[in-house]
Amino acid sequence: MNHPSLNPARPHRGVLAGFVAAVSVQALGVPALAVVLMGSSGYDALARSYPGIFTSLLSAILRVVTEGASWLTVGALVCALFLRAVPGQSRRLLDHDFEVRVGRASALVWAGSALLLIPVDAADANGQTIETLLLPGALPYLVQGSYLPGAWIVAFILASASYFLLALGSRWTTLLPALLASMLAVLAPVVVGQVLVGPAHDFGSDAAIIGVPVSAALFGASTVLTLRLCTGRAIRPSTLDRFVRMAWFAWPLVLGSEIVLAAFKLVGPDPWQTATATLILTRLGLLVGLACLFVFTVIGERRGRISRHQLTLLSCVGTTLSLTYLLVGVVMTRIPPPQYFVPTTIAEVFFGFTIDEAPTLSVLATSWRPNILFAVIAVSAVILYLAALKRVRSRGHAWPLGRTVSWVLGWVVVVVATSSGLGKYSGIDFGVHMTVHMALNMLAPLLLVMGGVVTLFLRATTPAGTHGAAGPHEWLAAVLKWRVLRVLYNPLLIFVLFIGSYYGLYFTGLFEETMRFHWGHQAMNLHFLIVGYLYYSLIIGVDRPPRPLPHLGRLGFVLAAMPFHAFFGVILMTSTTLIAEDFYRQVGAPWADLSASQYVGGGVAWAGGELPLLIVIIALGIQWARQDQREAVRKDRHFDSGLDDDFEEYNAMLRRLANRRASADSREDT
Repeated sequence: MNHPSLNPARPHRGVLAGFVAAVSVQALGVPALAVVLMGSSGYDALARSYPGIFTSLLSAILRVVTEGASWLTVGALVCALFLRAVPGQSRRLLDHDFEVRVGRASALVWAGSALLLIPVDAADANGQTIETLLLPGALPYLVQGSYLPGAWIVAFILASASYFLLALGSRWTTLLPALLASMLAVLAPVVVGQVLVGPAHDFGSDAAIIGVPVSAALFGASTVLTLRLCTGRAIRPSTLDRFVRMAWFAWPLVLGSEIVLAAFKLVGPDPWQTATATLILTRLGLLVGLACLFVFTVIGERRGRISRHQLTLLSCVGTTLSLTYLLVGVVMTRIPPPQYFVPTTIAEVFFGFTIDEAPTLSVLATSWRPNILFAVIAVSAVILYLAALKRVRSRGHAWPLGRTVSWVLGWVVVVVATSSGLGKYSGIDFGVHMTVHMALNMLAPLLLVMGGVVTLFLRATTPAGTHGAAGPHEWLAAVLKWRVLRVLYNPLLIFVLFIGSYYGLYFTGLFEETMRFHWGHQAMNLHFLIVGYLYYSLIIGVDRPPRPLPHLGRLGFVLAAMPFHAFFGVILMTSTTLIAEDFYRQVGAPWADLSASQYVGGGVAWAGGELPLLIVIIALGIQWARQDQREAVRKDRHFDSGLDDDFEEYNAMLRRLANRRASADSREDT
């Protein structure tokens, strides 16, 4: 790496001014031109009233501002958390960092523009003018008339939370929840947008859930680094190295998600003749162009052929291309895509695919439909684990084979539960759904916690030392010492989450509402997996939890949960009230027997909850016995080697007591 190009320099005022001007014109001009050229065509295609040029234009421009600010916020947080390579003690303090200041400003803009989009998109999505909002009762009525205003409410709350965390927090761990809130805020308007409609929308939604936050992190971080260059600030070589590694990982995910979204949207008669096809090809071309520019810049920098000024110019070009990618995406939200106009069945409306056969054992075993989100998570988790294992073994350290097998099998269970016929039929049959629930909440976490992933990563990573820049080892150590993690591992909280999730989800209207949306179903599955992991890691996990329990406490923890599982299953089996009856009748599967399905689901919940806990009790007993055996062997070894003098000390104490008693008796005789 050629260091001089990364050293501090005088701000490139001309470059910065030109860059800001070009970006501003581009950000305002492209959506304005698109809105003017399209006119009412997008609204007419959906048989919706045209709200007028002002409302349409205001909605498009605010959407650009919101998405641009969200990219900057996420990018600034990624840079501050993972890319900045500040050595020494100052690596833990972030409040004065350039990235944090950028994040604060962009989060504030993000929250403000999202707040404005609530009424604006309420009017725009319902084909009403801005003036309509002034009528009594119009705003709440229009907000309820579309999913998008509700998504902007969520985005506003989460963006505001990110701003306050950035404004008030000064330590590394404070920014972790800010990044999580920002990622969720980015997704809020996406999951209720165009990916919510059409055949195979389960594929489209998963692709967007993966690609949108990854693209925000990648392009947002590159924009923040560009701002550092334009303002004359230094970029450490290690920071650039980290960004390069992140880009190699993130770019394939972004490209893959775009390809899946293209396949999802471009359906029906002559889809390639539509404006959506042109815009998709433009975005794919921009991704390829950005990749070429990235490779050219990295190679030139490593060979010392690029000066700081040239690096700044190339970074500005890359940021302009990424902004164009964002703007094309905003324009796409104004155009109804081809999949909107493809005839769909009721099952496709809710699930994204048709279901023609009853869920027999052979159908469940052979009728697979990939769950992209969980498949990507599972594959990534296994690859990272095996990479860490390879590094540990290269250092000459042993690692139990059983832990590796347990980790891999845990993710195999996740993939089978979500991508086999079980996952495919989990939305239409309650008994199958409960089987998936038990697999994700009881079986998969039980295997995953036995993998000891935290211990493995701590051994695989190298401490940076007092004067080095924080890396993966320090990040993981900071999370393990984090007060929030100690709160999450409070036994009472975990117990309430583990048991209360059953009653709170199925005995309220929450289950029926989440089943109507693919993103809701995915969030529910993820909740099952995370809560199960927390529960089992506290009881039987290899990794030491922040609040470890003694063996007797673990046993009591398991025994306390068993009656609640049994009671829940019995309620389902004996209840005359059907869970999510309206939803299942609306789906209208011809083979459906709702009462029988709920009875099966109750039996699965009963048996599926009790059997894993019985296995845990047996495993706890074995662990307890082994620990006592190891302790006994250790004491015997110390005693045989003469290192344990407990018995000698005890005998000496008895002699001293005897001597004191003899002395007292002699004094009484005299």
